[in-house]
Amino acid sequence: MKKNLTNTLKISIVGILLLSSFFFLKRDEITKESFPDRHVPSREIPVPTNVSRELKKNIALPLNPLMYVEPKTREEWREIVEKGSGVVTQSLMSQANKLFKVEVKPEIMAEVKTHIVSPKNIPEKNKNRILVYIHGGGYILNGGEGSIPEAMAMAHYGEIKVISIDYRMLPDYPFPAGLDDVIAVYKQVLNQYKPENIGMFGTSAGAALTASAMLKLNDLNLPQPAVIGLGTPFSDISGIGDSYQTNQDIDNFLVKYNGLLRSIANLYTGKNDMKEPLISPVYGDFKKGFPPTILTTGTRDLFLSNTVRMHQKLREAGVEAYLQVFEGCSHAFYLQVLDSPESKQAYQEMVLFFDKHLGNS
Repeated sequence: MKKNLTNTLKISIVGILLLSSFFFLKRDEITKESFPDRHVPSREIPVPTNVSRELKKNIALPLNPLMYVEPKTREEWREIVEKGSGVVTQSLMSQANKLFKVEVKPEIMAEVKTHIVSPKNIPEKNKNRILVYIHGGGYILNGGEGSIPEAMAMAHYGEIKVISIDYRMLPDYPFPAGLDDVIAVYKQVLNQYKPENIGMFGTSAGAALTASAMLKLNDLNLPQPAVIGLGTPFSDISGIGDSYQTNQDIDNFLVKYNGLLRSIANLYTGKNDMKEPLISPVYGDFKKGFPPTILTTGTRDLFLSNTVRMHQKLREAGVEAYLQVFEGCSHAFYLQVLDSPESKQAYQEMVLFFDKHLGNS
């Protein structure tokens, strides 16, 4: 009996080894002209057990219906701006006002709308420091008051003053209007602060604009800030990247590219090439100079590949770059769930990275 069992086990192992050999041999049959698609069977993906309760509630939310919309007319675009921004702004401002005791003042800088966000107490080391924030929202959402919540979070955790730029957006202002506004405000900030005392950060489209601004500053021969933060950047607007497919319908916030995101990409880009580095900064030349960068994403983020590719390109160029990836998290989770331990950790990591690289003289 024992001998028969041993023989059976040997046969099974031999069979597995033969199948494994077949797996590796098949690789040689795949040519450059015939890369087959992977067909994944339908399956249920549970909410991770090893994340906070606050984050579990966010992960369990249904898919965001807004991401299926493909606007065709100016009126349809404006309806998205009014309804989408209203819901998002109300939710985020409600969270931010409960959590962060900061002062917010509107101010026009270089003919651009901004909000100056200041913590109640600023330590001595941060007196001469400033952060410039560029909000996300796919170049179309989160204008006005919606541009403030993440600036409030960083002002609170970092005990530092933050300038939030309310840049021009779609549908009226495609590329390069928003980037021009960012550069205009930054130039004015340069008149008031040393570049080594300036940091810049953004999320999603705001992170892409942050990276694009660094490339533009190189073109203009202007000094870059000392450090930047890229939160799940929209760094390849063309939809290229593995996680655009693997995290489709897994990321419950962005959901998929072929819907509102693709419509935004076409409207924002206009007649320009989507791989133009000032639009999709992952295609930029980082060897010309780029500040130390912290990048943030999650395992369920539709823009996970965007973030990973940016990190890889920066490291290849010799740029100091720190990548933080959070378990089970969809796009911009740290901003969506401001009261979660994961959000606090994400912002505290950014604060530590910024503090390391900012001057204070």
